[in-house]
Amino acid sequence: MKSMTMRAWGSHAPRFVAGFDSASAMVRLLSRYLKGKDSPGLGGMAPASETFARFTNTLPPRVREQLFIISGWGEAIPESKAPEIRSEELSRWVVNSYPARPYQSAMIGSSSGAMIHLAAALGIPWLPQTQFVPVRRRGVHPDEPVEDFEFGKRVAPQILENNSDLQLHHMHDPNQDRLMVQLMTYFRFKKLRLGPTYEQFLKDNLEPGAPIYVVNCRRRWPVTRVSDRHYFQFGALGGATAEEFHHGSERVEEYLERYGSHRRRWDPPEPDCEMPEAEWGLEESFLEDARRFAHENGFELREMVFDEPEHLSPLVADLHRWWYRERGMVHANRLMVGSFIAMEPYWALRTGSVPFWLKFMMEPSAEWLEHYLDNTEPYDEIYLTLFQSGVDPVGLASIDQWKELLKRARKSGQFLATEPDKHPRDFGVFPRLTQHTRDTIPARYPLPGPMPLATFQRFLEQSGDRYPVSWQWPGLPVTGAIADKPPAG
Repeated sequence: MKSMTMRAWGSHAPRFVAGFDSASAMVRLLSRYLKGKDSPGLGGMAPASETFARFTNTLPPRVREQLFIISGWGEAIPESKAPEIRSEELSRWVVNSYPARPYQSAMIGSSSGAMIHLAAALGIPWLPQTQFVPVRRRGVHPDEPVEDFEFGKRVAPQILENNSDLQLHHMHDPNQDRLMVQLMTYFRFKKLRLGPTYEQFLKDNLEPGAPIYVVNCRRRWPVTRVSDRHYFQFGALGGATAEEFHHGSERVEEYLERYGSHRRRWDPPEPDCEMPEAEWGLEESFLEDARRFAHENGFELREMVFDEPEHLSPLVADLHRWWYRERGMVHANRLMVGSFIAMEPYWALRTGSVPFWLKFMMEPSAEWLEHYLDNTEPYDEIYLTLFQSGVDPVGLASIDQWKELLKRARKSGQFLATEPDKHPRDFGVFPRLTQHTRDTIPARYPLPGPMPLATFQRFLEQSGDRYPVSWQWPGLPVTGAIADKPPAG
């Protein structure tokens, strides 16, 4: 998605793995935790100088935006390198990120920050279905999606010819990604099957008969079919709706005028079908292949199904709160709210903080946090980190909205590593998040051992159908419910 980041340190990642993607950042965060380490620098990215970040925060907003664009451009690959993309090379980077050792389980499938916190608590790895590769290009205005569509049509065929197991979702979002799409095209690849690298990792590292959890986000989006395995998605989850992206609104008109655009609504290619959302949705063929693999190798497949990326967040938060109390941590009553890749699973567990993940810093996410706080026991402390997109998009939640949510704490609520007067261009969030968490929250607990799966299942059985997540596997008495949620953008 969006960010101002540097290349990943010590990752040995292929050149075409972008550091600011949700999936790659979450792999790094989780793999660092499984090695007993925190992640200095946002999402495991190379730590930029906080001194430099403070300096950039003194610059005018438009200058900061240009620095943001330049930093992102360095993450994209030249068009000439696109045919070199190989799905198994992406998979090898993922599995090599994790310690090689026995695991009681693994997760595969959709991205979700809440899922990363859950995997950390269980002490298990996650293998993503979707990965992001940005490709450099010039001369395309962010409000001219047809031009980017044509670029993708030219570049995609060779990539797909070289990777028969990939489905390409070309995404163009001139709202939240307005800055980045000026110099790059967003290609998101969905694996249609596990592939030999993922399969071998699971066979080598899972205990015999271990369950494999499929993270199945069912979010879909209207798209234009370009060719077999190639789809163009205009817009993305956030503050603006699919209807606004394709048909406009007063909010869109005001936004385009504010950014000096020659347009007052967008004119994208006409969608002709719906597909799993490019960044978050799970492609069904991947699930079918996982079922085959589990059956052939004696593993049990367990599905967690939800409709929005952050619908897992209330369950994971309450699981941690319950687990802390089970362990006698009676004073661990603080909520640590992260957004997109601005999260730190290591320090959530080290400080005994309950993690709550929001996909972005937009109004639907603020509403989801409010919905959670309305339906849970109050927290003594609430800490909030806002991801910085560098742009004021349609549907951005105001700082006043976030401040009102912080007031819900019984004792204290505050921003963590975020300067609210610089939001959404406070690029100091990225280098300071880990250190600021260490300095701000004094509580310390030993890193726990992996939560036993039996403990996790006991929590699910006690929870009934309270959460908008459906759990599907043989022998589980509760399947959950896909319901009870506010409208999502």
